[in-house]
Amino acid sequence: MITKERPMDKHRWIGFVAFRYLSRSKKRRQSSASVSSRFAIGGIGIGVFALILVIGIMNGFQMGFIESILEISSFHIRIELPSKDSLPVLEEGSIRSSLPFTEFQALVRGSRKNQQVALVRGLPANAAELDPAMLQALHVELGTFDVREPASIMLGAELARSLGLRIGDSISLASIAGDLFSEPRPELDRFIVTGIFRSNFYEFDSTWAFINLDRALVLQEGTGKVQLGIKLTDRWQDQALMQDLAKRYPELAGKITSWRDYNRSFFGALRTEKLIMFLLVALIFVVVSLNIYQAQRKTVLERREEIGLLRALGASVPAIQTIFITDGLMLGFAGASLGLIPALWFSENIALFFSMLEGVVNSILGMANTVAAFVLKSPVQHDGSFAFFSPQVFYIKDIPCRLVPHEVVLIYMFGILSATLAAVWAAFPLSKLYPAEVLQYDQ
Repeated sequence: MITKERPMDKHRWIGFVAFRYLSRSKKRRQSSASVSSRFAIGGIGIGVFALILVIGIMNGFQMGFIESILEISSFHIRIELPSKDSLPVLEEGSIRSSLPFTEFQALVRGSRKNQQVALVRGLPANAAELDPAMLQALHVELGTFDVREPASIMLGAELARSLGLRIGDSISLASIAGDLFSEPRPELDRFIVTGIFRSNFYEFDSTWAFINLDRALVLQEGTGKVQLGIKLTDRWQDQALMQDLAKRYPELAGKITSWRDYNRSFFGALRTEKLIMFLLVALIFVVVSLNIYQAQRKTVLERREEIGLLRALGASVPAIQTIFITDGLMLGFAGASLGLIPALWFSENIALFFSMLEGVVNSILGMANTVAAFVLKSPVQHDGSFAFFSPQVFYIKDIPCRLVPHEVVLIYMFGILSATLAAVWAAFPLSKLYPAEVLQYDQ
């Protein structure tokens, strides 16, 4: 009798029966269940693969944008200072860098006499030493990042292109801070372009410029405000530092801003976009779970006699339910593992993946061009330069992909859990199955 076996033996026979139900059988009536199991494994694998890859690419774009904003624009904490020299004393433990700056809107004019409004940020002469991470995020393409000279200016690559400027060219700049109508025409100041940067964030590259801090304050004619940008080793510790600064410097109350407040709408939009994309792609698991439920439900109906026999031999309802739940767990584990391994590989070689796809598409277009030239005597114009993310259309050079470990684990467990819950749902009616009703007609 099954009830007299030890717990270890009980687990062994449950695993044995569950594996036999999943294994391929030569009987015709079990072939459909085997096919459904293979489709379920493939569906879970595709779902895990697609979800990991989609979330990884979204993380790559979003984290790139967030890091550009935090490293170049907003910092982790911004403090409005009474003057350039009134810097608060900061503890070195949690502080990665601190940089005083001022910024204002200005009208810039290039060599083509065309003009554009730009955001000009003034930095101290030793800005590169105070905040090296900002310099790395800017990616200086031409020239050098140097604000030591009062006449030096660094421009974004798109701003320099629209104004027709290169290294060594002269640029005119007029501050539009304060009251524009106090004078009939603002006075133009001349600068020499000493550096051109490309941050891969279009807003910065098309509208930003950097000059010397003292020169920037002079251009604002006393209306400029100096701020202190602070970067932390852990940006999630911003609230603790803000509270500490507010206690030590009561005069700074209301003048301290966190990166959470400064970019609330943009970061909130990115978070919502990621959540919605996760839910949409996760619908694959819903479809696969329904498939697993139907397959397990069909298996339960086909094996009513076997289940009744097990019950008659002393097997409990939870033990028989565990058989089918184990089947679902094994399906989920196999499918999730099948999708996880290629997803990790493709995420590390995402550029190669898209290059292969572009090569296939270009090959198909090339063959279509050849066929059209032979049949229609008028070939389709195709230069073999199809790209999913063309630099002429999208402001990106490559496709970033970043995987967050806990998100990968969550997706992997989600694939396993969806199959397991479907099996639990299919095995639940077994509690209403009585061996006498099943075996009374089995003579």
